[in-house]
Amino acid sequence: MSTVHLAVVDDEVEITQLVANYFRGHGYRVSQLHDSAALFELMAADPPLLVLLDLGLGDEDGLAIARKLREHHRCGLVIVTGRSDPVDRIVGLEVGADDYVTKPFDLRELLARIKALQRRLEPGAALAAPPAAADAAPAGRAMLRFAGWALDVSARTLFNPQQREVALTTGEFDLLNTFARHPGRVLSRDFLLESTRGRESGPFDRTIDVQVGRLRRKIETDPENPQIIKSVRGAGYLFVPTVTTA
Repeated sequence: MSTVHLAVVDDEVEITQLVANYFRGHGYRVSQLHDSAALFELMAADPPLLVLLDLGLGDEDGLAIARKLREHHRCGLVIVTGRSDPVDRIVGLEVGADDYVTKPFDLRELLARIKALQRRLEPGAALAAPPAAADAAPAGRAMLRFAGWALDVSARTLFNPQQREVALTTGEFDLLNTFARHPGRVLSRDFLLESTRGRESGPFDRTIDVQVGRLRRKIETDPENPQIIKSVRGAGYLFVPTVTTA
């Protein structure tokens, strides 16, 4: 198996050096970057599987960079920042981050989160390439079908009723996959977070609510009146449609 390529983007050289040395000691290939221009040059020339992105870069707002990454590239994205405001966490998740770590952080915890995200990414997939439209879902793969949609579990891709690919972040795919494997059951936020992130929720953790909101905007005809993923007050969420496996 090839070495996993990780990009660390922070305008503080000492932090990128610290993180790089630690992750190299655990077998990662690490690129140290200090601005958005260098990041996007790397995405074009030698795309990493995972990006650790600081929000406080001097040349451009980190949230804008995260949004641009999600629009044009597929990669695991973990926001690492000194901003601890819950609003920043929610906005980070809204633009498509897979996880959010605040400074100061424990390198062992950061490694655990990176490994958890890495396990959710398909090994060997061309994750840094932007998603291309598909005329039909690939044949010969395990597919979960619901309400005209098709979720290709092997390729981690989603096709709409018109058989066009709909881009999902890693977190969105994991959440939809969990829903599709438990149709007709009310799933708590704790269960969903444990299933998709491998951790329990905190008292003010809105990770799942944000991810559900993003999913609804992609798969619901009317996200304000959802018919596929319904909220169950005080309990969690219910995946309504019948799911068939092909």
